[in-house]
Order: sequence, then C-alpha cells, then structure tokens
Amino acid sequence: MKLKALVALLSDGQVHSGESLAQELGVSRTAIWKQVKRLMDRGFEVASIRGRGYQLMSRVDLLDSAMILAHLDEELAARIDLRVCDEVDSTNAEVLRQVAEGCGSKLPISIADCQTAGRGRRGRSWQSPRGENLYLSMGLVFHGGFSVLDGLSLVFGVAVAEALEMLGVTGVGLKWPNDIFLPAGKLGGILVELQGELQEGVVRVVVGIGINVHMLKAGGVDQPWSSLASACPDTEWTRNRVAAAVIGAVADAADDFSNKGFGVFREPWQKRDIYNNRLIQAKDGELKGVGNGIDGSGNYLLVTSDGGVVPIRAGEISLRVAP
Repeated sequence: MKLKALVALLSDGQVHSGESLAQELGVSRTAIWKQVKRLMDRGFEVASIRGRGYQLMSRVDLLDSAMILAHLDEELAARIDLRVCDEVDSTNAEVLRQVAEGCGSKLPISIADCQTAGRGRRGRSWQSPRGENLYLSMGLVFHGGFSVLDGLSLVFGVAVAEALEMLGVTGVGLKWPNDIFLPAGKLGGILVELQGELQEGVVRVVVGIGINVHMLKAGGVDQPWSSLASACPDTEWTRNRVAAAVIGAVADAADDFSNKGFGVFREPWQKRDIYNNRLIQAKDGELKGVGNGIDGSGNYLLVTSDGGVVPIRAGEISLRVAP
C-alpha cells in the first residue's frame, strides 16, 4: 500500500474508521495502523479517535500529474514527459534520468514532493521539506552552442516572476543572478546546469526551480525568506496550479529566448531588480557600488564611487547589500 493513497483518503479532514480504510485499500487494519504511524513520523498530524478511527489534521496539498496537465495548454501538455515523484535526490538529477531512460522528443519535466539532496547555486544545499514547496526541473535544448546562453538564469527568473504575477502575487522581485524575492524575503531560486553538446551547436540545459509555497518555518535558514502562503494568506494555494503556471511560463520563455535572444528579457528583468540604486558589495566586500541593472549579456553593473561601471559575471561571485 502506498502512503500517498492513505493520505488521499484522509485528505478530506473527516474521521475514517480503520476498517473502512482497510477495505478501501485492500489491506488489514494493522497495516493501516502502521501506515498512520509512518505518516506521523513524516510530520503529518493524525488524530486517533478512540472507537471512531483516524482524522488527518494537517493541511494536505498532493501533487498530481493529471491535475498539472489539465491546467496546461493542450499543445504544451502533449509535448511534455511529466514525472511526479514522492522523493528524489534532486529533480535536476531526475530529469537526467528521464533523458537516459528515453523520453524521445518530448520535454522532460520532474516534480518531487521532497528532495534529499537539493542543490542551489555554487553547490549550496537547498532545503526541501516534504509536502510544503514546489521542486521542479525541466530539460531544455537550445541551438547555437554555449556562447548564446548568457543570461539564461535571468530569462527564467523573469518567466517565474510573470507566472506568479499571473496567479495574483504582487511585489515579486529578482535578485541577480537567480533568486526570486517578495518584500519579506526570498521566495525561491533557480539553478541552471549546462549538460554539454548533444551535437555541434546543440546544447542541453536543465533548469531547476524551487518555490516556497506552504512553508511557515525554516530552521537553519540564515536570511529573510517568504512563502506564497505567508505573503498571500487569503489565497488557497495548490502546488499543482503553481507548477502548471511555471511550466507554461518557462516553456514560453525558452521559445522566446531561442527566437529573439536575451534582449527582450532585459527590461522585464530590470524593472524587478531588488538591487537597483542600492549600495551593494561583491567579492567578499572588496568591491562596492550602486546597483545599475544588467548589460546585454546579463552581467550585473556596479557604479563605483569614482564613477566607473564594473560588470559582474554570474559565475564568479554573489552580491549583497553593503553594510
């Protein structure tokens, strides 16, 4: 018996007897009791009501591939290979497994309820608690070689921001080179990995996107952060809906980038720049300047105290507000 099946039955918040659950799932009442214990070990709050049965008290937002596909444009839904997993090491790695196993000409997409080895930029770990956030990766192919891919994380940052705004989120900002922000703090991040040339001039890219959806606490996080639930508490957020919006926006952005280049994304990124006109520092404080947006290749521009303009490349360093 899969744990997800039990959660689905209990997700209505009603009291279910052990006998009815056992009959529905074709197992013994003892098996139901053991699975309820597993749910509790995973952090779900389940009330055991003497003489009546079990009641799930925790909020449940199950990932469902059919529901995600139903939210997508039919043409896009037909050309993707969507894999929804309970747990993976990382969704980026899962996309590469999809490719290795064979997904033909379809666009491989992996979404997971939980990651055990989620990664952020520069090798940092990415906290991936079960059932709370969106962890999504897409495999994309671009023509023209590595040289045409400058600024790609900024392109997808614009796409994610636009997807969230379409869902009603306000105040979405972008932090160079790959973070999504709300006024209260970091909402999500983007990891773009170049996987090499399939053939001359044809490059495979995996883009991983993490968005805080329901998360209300995060131990060990050393910076201000936010989630959709905390920023927009009056909205009933579902990860399936957010996933579909992000998939659609990223797919459209990839097509626009391929056909029109980075230039069309520069202004949409600039208007969401959280560092614009702020004093910031780079290279562990060795370089300070006022944020002045990005150039035509996606490098960040600092105006130094002597009036010079210094471009910062994404692969070298990170930026932060100067003390």
